Amino acid sequence: MKFKADIDIMPLEALLDPQGKAVTASMSNIGLGDIENVRVGKHVSLVVQADSMEDASYKVDEACTKMLCNAIMESYKFEIKEL
Repeated sequence: MKFKADIDIMPLEALLDPQGKAVTASMSNIGLGDIENVRVGKHVSLVVQADSMEDASYKVDEACTKMLCNAIMESYKFEIKEL
């Protein structure tokens, strides 16, 4: 079976987010000064071949911990759907 995973990777809350700070500071320049505390992360979509939802979840988690996410600086969460 094929499964689609949507993964969101964000900087840890305890760490500074320079890109988010820059975006926050720029919001007032475009008339959106009421927006604050922007945090910028990344979104990854992938398709995985697996025997079950549990197996797909395991494979996606392995991909996140071994390659996609730096656990020292980032956290991740994902959703999986059967295709």
